[in-house]
Amino acid sequence: MTYSSLLAVIQTPHIDYTAILPELICIGGALALLLTGALAVRQLPTVVYTAMTVAISVAAVVSSLVLWHIVQLHGAFAAIAKSLAIDGFSVAFVLLASCVLVVAALAADGFLRREEVAGPEYYALALLSASGAMFMASANDLIVIFLGLEIMSIPLYILAGFDHRRQESGEASMKYFVLGAFSSAIFVYGIALTYGATGSTNLAEIASFLANNVLTSNALLLAGLGLLLVGFGFKIAAVPFHMWTPDVYEGAPTPATGFMAAIAKVGGFAALLRVFYSSFHTLAIDWQPVLFVMAILTLLTGAILGLVQRDIKRMLAYSSINHAGFVLLGLQAATASGVSASLYYVFVYAFLVLGSFTVIELVGKRGDRAHPIEGYRGLARREPFLALCLALLLLAQAGAPFTTGFLAKLYVVEAAVQAHSYALAVTAMLAGAIAADFELRVVFLMYGASAPAPAEATDAAPAFSIEGSLAVPDPVSSAPAPGASTGTLASAAVMTGHDLATVTVAGAAASERVEVPLLARAALVLTCGFTVVLGIWPAPLFAFVHAARLLF
Repeated sequence: MTYSSLLAVIQTPHIDYTAILPELICIGGALALLLTGALAVRQLPTVVYTAMTVAISVAAVVSSLVLWHIVQLHGAFAAIAKSLAIDGFSVAFVLLASCVLVVAALAADGFLRREEVAGPEYYALALLSASGAMFMASANDLIVIFLGLEIMSIPLYILAGFDHRRQESGEASMKYFVLGAFSSAIFVYGIALTYGATGSTNLAEIASFLANNVLTSNALLLAGLGLLLVGFGFKIAAVPFHMWTPDVYEGAPTPATGFMAAIAKVGGFAALLRVFYSSFHTLAIDWQPVLFVMAILTLLTGAILGLVQRDIKRMLAYSSINHAGFVLLGLQAATASGVSASLYYVFVYAFLVLGSFTVIELVGKRGDRAHPIEGYRGLARREPFLALCLALLLLAQAGAPFTTGFLAKLYVVEAAVQAHSYALAVTAMLAGAIAADFELRVVFLMYGASAPAPAEATDAAPAFSIEGSLAVPDPVSSAPAPGASTGTLASAAVMTGHDLATVTVAGAAASERVEVPLLARAALVLTCGFTVVLGIWPAPLFAFVHAARLLF
């Protein structure tokens, strides 16, 4: 068979490259970074790759704005054999993913130089992951959503284990990969069942089929819908699919944790909102009770378990789970205002979490180990700029007035009330009050009494010798006491070797100044500025999310 006859048999769709220009810029930029690193005569400094990544991300932002202008002038349209939906909703999420890339690149520069991580790999992986989130936001087909999910997730697995010198980083990567593989398999099974029930994987065709047909038995479709929800639930860290979140957040390099927390929420919620509200809206009476229970569990689990955390990265992991519950409020309402509220919340949360982890990365210092909450005691006296930024971002996460966090929580709770989900709204407010306890606790520590001197912190503890960021127990001072049981000794050894070493390192770091690189400072100014300015003057962002309408 000749090539021309093959083309006659295989009908290739028309490719509108403008519709996927932001994604192409990110993928092409990642390839350009890798080629630059491979072909360079000598090792280029990290700032070169940072500058290239920021330029690529800004180009993606500009192309997203061009798409937004096209949609506002000419309306929404489907592209590439109707597999992509280019509308206000998708372009808004693509724009958000591009902005996340800009801030994440600025925040990671200081970390990579401090830890002496050379090469473009970190930035290339971030660009590829962001492109996957963009495809998820624009997808109009379940198969395209799956492809975008994998493009987004695989780089995140690698980024979680990027710090090969820390055992915790490798463990985080393995846990994330194994559980992610299971969730992807479940998601694919859900696609298969949905196709079997409706005869299509295209979201528009599924919506049309459900609107024009009455199923005598919808068990197969509901099973597929349930499996799709499991796959999405893993990506957005919703209970009971949240088990990976605390360990991965704690073990991954801190800038990678911030980027992961933001971009996974962007891609996951973009696809989840479109699939459930747009395609399966006629089945809302079936999936709303499930989301009702999931939202309550997510809100309470994130708030209550966050209270007992002693590591600030684990604390923010449970805070992330709690925020996912708030976003689910908008979807559970199954209204246009609810979708707009969820979109607004994701926008706000992405900047809050990026800024928070930027501060944590700076305070963690070399080795990325100093993350106990107690180490933030008195930070305002040592580093007033970092303390102010973190306090502002944590207050916004707690829902303080005159910040975007307050408006985001108010918006989704209002959507739940309008949908008569009063119990869910009350639970959300209760969970928000509980979560504010551990978020404000860090603020009080930073502006309270200074941290004790390192010697005072270890007076009653066995002697330790600290080399770099590692603490080695002194075999003489840690000798077993007469009459001590084996179990007690084992427990004491674990506590001594981990907790006391962490306290010692944190205490020693408390008296040192933190070097704040210029680019990290710029990232903090952007995130805090977004939080305050749009918290006081929310009209532009409100108008933007209201203009982001779904195609269907």
